[in-house]
Amino acid sequence: MRVIAVDWSGDARNARRRIWLAEASHPGTLNRLEAGRDRAEIADYLLALSSGDLVIGFDFAYSFPTWFIDSLGVASGPELWAHVAARGESWLAGCQPPFWGHPGRPRPPLVQPALRRTDLAVPRTAGVAPKSIFQIGGAGAVGTGSIRGMPLLLAFHARGARVWPYCGDAGLPTLVEIYPRLMTGAVHKSNPMARAELLALRYPELSAEHRELATRSEDAFDAAVSALVMVEHVDDLAALPAEADAALRLEGRIWHPRWRADRI
Repeated sequence: MRVIAVDWSGDARNARRRIWLAEASHPGTLNRLEAGRDRAEIADYLLALSSGDLVIGFDFAYSFPTWFIDSLGVASGPELWAHVAARGESWLAGCQPPFWGHPGRPRPPLVQPALRRTDLAVPRTAGVAPKSIFQIGGAGAVGTGSIRGMPLLLAFHARGARVWPYCGDAGLPTLVEIYPRLMTGAVHKSNPMARAELLALRYPELSAEHRELATRSEDAFDAAVSALVMVEHVDDLAALPAEADAALRLEGRIWHPRWRADRI
């Protein structure tokens, strides 16, 4: 089985520099680690892959909290992604509550949860945890990349892929939501020396080229380590069960090596 991890950027201006793809098929080494494509190009490239024996992990949120999904009048992941494809750019431009983060748009008070159940359930890493998809601007914002990634999930679903855990228990390839901090651990990712030390310790067989690329860029580092962790757990990724909880089939789950222990 091959795995691909994509470090996905919501910033259209720097997409070719910030979007990194890492592919692995054997533990400890990468087949490739590369950037240079914008969102449309990476989408076209991935959709053209014909191999079914493939798992792709994207590091953006695949969904919203249930209350927001209900407010849109949709009842499934594909319906949500279609709605976002039609309305998402207007949400980003307007930054109206519950969205926030643009200049002059501070976080609004919310009666309903700002996080999904899976965001709350995954382990904290040195106090770091997933952020709210409603933040679409400012440091650490994940909403923009997520909203701009959901139409790609719809396109994969339309071509018969399985987007876990939203769409049954079959379909190839399989797409999972990932959160790189759960792969890298508590390393100081913004420090090139810390990145280099982790790679040397955990992946001594990594090629010099891939080690240098992953050390140079935090985005490349996240993609590389995510793919290296995923390929160590291909048995789990190949046997992901159908989700029995109807709410989680709407909100989704973050995959990580210990996801089955999440107190969700």
